[in-house]
Amino acid sequence: MLSLGAQERRLTRTESYSQYKVWQVQKLSIIWVGPLFVLVWSTGFIVAKYGMPYTDPMTFLTMRFVGVLVIMLPLCVWWRPTWPSWRDTSHIAIAGLLMHVGYLGGVWSAIKLGMPAGLTALIVGLQPVLTAFLAARLAEKVSARQWAGLVFGFGGVAIVLADKLGFDGVTFWGVVLCFIALISFTTGTIYQKRFCPMFDLRAGTMIQYAASAAVAAAMMVTLEPMSVQWTNEMIGALVWSVVFLSIGAMSLWFVLLRQGAATRVSSLIYLTPPTVAIMAWILFDEALSLWVALGTLVTVIGVWLVTRSK
Repeated sequence: MLSLGAQERRLTRTESYSQYKVWQVQKLSIIWVGPLFVLVWSTGFIVAKYGMPYTDPMTFLTMRFVGVLVIMLPLCVWWRPTWPSWRDTSHIAIAGLLMHVGYLGGVWSAIKLGMPAGLTALIVGLQPVLTAFLAARLAEKVSARQWAGLVFGFGGVAIVLADKLGFDGVTFWGVVLCFIALISFTTGTIYQKRFCPMFDLRAGTMIQYAASAAVAAAMMVTLEPMSVQWTNEMIGALVWSVVFLSIGAMSLWFVLLRQGAATRVSSLIYLTPPTVAIMAWILFDEALSLWVALGTLVTVIGVWLVTRSK
């Protein structure tokens, strides 16, 4: 028969071990899932370069979201996932609308209006800082080291984009759309982390993209001529967006958000501009300057400061 003190010590050891296992899962998510997410997510800007000339933003997004449903519906019939309650379904749908329609619609529409891609990326790159600011007010502790890392990360992004920034084509509505995208993705991340952090990814994907398809389709019918030029580039961009971005990258994002704090996970977004610059160098022979190398180094230091464990 163990004494009360021995039982308390055993309980403490058990709780510490459980916390240690949770920490290890979070660490593995950042180390392995994080880089894969950044790599796939970064291709979204390459896809925009291929698909943007051949259709309008909401028309493309509607086809993208419907494409996800066409793939996921028979798979869900086969898998029979666990469906959430009506209350959780509404939370999942709201988070999806913010992250899919709000963010993607804002970015694509801004670029379509002529906003420079570099300036758009810089504005949207404020997302980790805004996420940390909001998370700190929702009981998620953000340490001084993490704040320093967020500043480093944003500084690195600014350096990477320094030689790509331009103000030709900047309009009031273009800037507004960029900030709508920024606020939408940040709010969607915080909202999902707070109200529906755990759900079956298969069912959640269906719910989010069904809601997003309905809203995007309504905006398409109301605001756009719904014309599409079916070129090889357009078809390739659409297929890649459906399979690897909407299903692949967003599933990885949900896994990261489920395992780690919102501030740590969002800091990975900082690695997108350097990754895009390297991809553009490989695919489009765009110059890879010293600024890109320096900015990448500063960005990596920032992300390390935010995500490293004690």
